[in-house]
Amino acid sequence: MSASGGTKAIVAALGANLAIAVAKFVAFLFSGSSSMLAESVHSLADSGNQGLLLLGGKKAQREATPQHPFGYGRERYIYAFLVSIVLFSVGGMFAVYEGYEKIKHPHEIEAWYWPVGVLVFAIIAEGFSFRTAIRESNETRGSLTWTQFVRRAKAPELPVVLLEDFGALIGLVLALAGVGLAIGTGDGIWDGIGTLCIGILLIAIAIVLAAETKSLLLGEAAGTDEVEKIKTAVVDGHTVTGIIHMRTLHLGPEELLVAAKIAVQHDDTATEVANAINAAESRIREAVPIARVIYLEPDIYNEAAAAAGINPAKRPGGAPAEPTAGDTPGDASDTPADPTESGH
Repeated sequence: MSASGGTKAIVAALGANLAIAVAKFVAFLFSGSSSMLAESVHSLADSGNQGLLLLGGKKAQREATPQHPFGYGRERYIYAFLVSIVLFSVGGMFAVYEGYEKIKHPHEIEAWYWPVGVLVFAIIAEGFSFRTAIRESNETRGSLTWTQFVRRAKAPELPVVLLEDFGALIGLVLALAGVGLAIGTGDGIWDGIGTLCIGILLIAIAIVLAAETKSLLLGEAAGTDEVEKIKTAVVDGHTVTGIIHMRTLHLGPEELLVAAKIAVQHDDTATEVANAINAAESRIREAVPIARVIYLEPDIYNEAAAAAGINPAKRPGGAPAEPTAGDTPGDASDTPADPTESGH
């Protein structure tokens, strides 16, 4: 996994969550607090999630094979999606069930100093992990807001760790509030309410993670800046006079596929076109280093003929044609879409 994948943030979160999970479980054994039990399961699930992210990063580094010619970069997306499932099922649903049971059958918290002490320790440890994730994210976030960063990031690890740590901190505050109210009022139902709130919070975060990683799994185009850099790099003004249409696709967080139909002069020789394509590929890779797979198809673009056709993108250099069985008026299956649109 590259440095941009946030390995440091994942390791920091893993260490913090393992220590916190043990401390919370010990506090649960001494106090009987359902909030502490829910939080210990939450931290254990988070530890497993960080392990999944590290495993996904390792698997994504495998070399391409004939069966997988574009490599295994999307392994990172798959494991990030598994994280959302674990967070929903193991963390969220368990906490909701435990909170419901505690509300139905409340009991007083024993040895209150155990859960309070552990929760304070957990807030400090999670704060350290969250700070590391923020610092790692700031290296790639640029001018994006945090919401934009989570939605647009192509590497899934940092958004996952950020949301997990943010959710963990809120969950700890909810647990502390539930335990505090239960101690102050002598009514254990508050402990159950705190647990229920933790479960709802985890389910909400899991749904957000699932939606974001699903979009990455389906395949997203390059970002706005990358698309503009590629367009600028392709056209040389001599042999390559323009881009007829272009598609980009992330094969992984740090691997981009670029496919474009480019316009060339009608009197260029095959050698001139081939040399122009090779030069364009070099310029693309220099401008956008993650553009690893590039396919450029030359064509002679005739603007008047293309505009008269049913689908200009299908016949950029050909004469207007009658609709075929697969074409209907207004068909835009190959019409250039906005390549900067994000799927999430």
